[in-house]
Amino acid sequence: MKHLFKIQKAIKFATKTHEIYQKQKRKGKDIPYITHPLTVGLILAHANAKDDVICAGILHDTIEDSIERKKVSLEMLKERFGEDVANLVLAVTETDKSLSWEERKMLAKEHIKEFSNEAILVKSADILANTNEIIEDYKKDGDQIFVRFNASKVKLLKNYLETITILINKYPESPLTQDLQVISTKFAQMVETKFIPEVPVKIIKYKDYNKNLILECSACKWKGKPENNIEYYDDLFDVSCPNCGKMLLIVSYPLAKK
Repeated sequence: MKHLFKIQKAIKFATKTHEIYQKQKRKGKDIPYITHPLTVGLILAHANAKDDVICAGILHDTIEDSIERKKVSLEMLKERFGEDVANLVLAVTETDKSLSWEERKMLAKEHIKEFSNEAILVKSADILANTNEIIEDYKKDGDQIFVRFNASKVKLLKNYLETITILINKYPESPLTQDLQVISTKFAQMVETKFIPEVPVKIIKYKDYNKNLILECSACKWKGKPENNIEYYDDLFDVSCPNCGKMLLIVSYPLAKK
């Protein structure tokens, strides 16, 4: 029961920060922002994360998105929720809002490489909550949803795909890995037409194929060997990215090689 009270306390604190003090909304929508951190907390609870990780998910935007007159600090979170929760929130916080969108996202991706598994869980739940919302909005309103963001559709989706790859590579055993891979595939499909003219699928002959060939996905930046990501047909086989499903390589062979 003690832990339940701590989660309730985190919900109350996040609600004050996002709703009571600033009536914060989701980008371009008349939906209270507090629905996002609560969704993150639910995703973590469903993944059987520890209570402190759930609390960190609920509080993950309080430092970054609090207003000056009610500014949330690391020390404030430590005092109320303990060092573990506070440090997890800090780990997923973009601390320098003066940087450009590109710079902030690049630094955020680099920072993930230093994350603990628990920080990976919080970041993964945040990504899942955001990307699921984008997918649902896209089904309803199409490309016009991207005008609400600070980056183009291609830049936004590529950043999410690259971030997901880093998260999976850092903690492949995460209980949220499979969900991230599903999202990655859906995002790759949304952006695929933009990549086809820029990075066409490579086509080679069977005699030039090497099972130890290192491939790189242009969509999500996965790197690795073909291994089990192969689908066979009568006169060819193709290799797809295991993270986002983008086709990477087509290998044609004589029928005698089937």
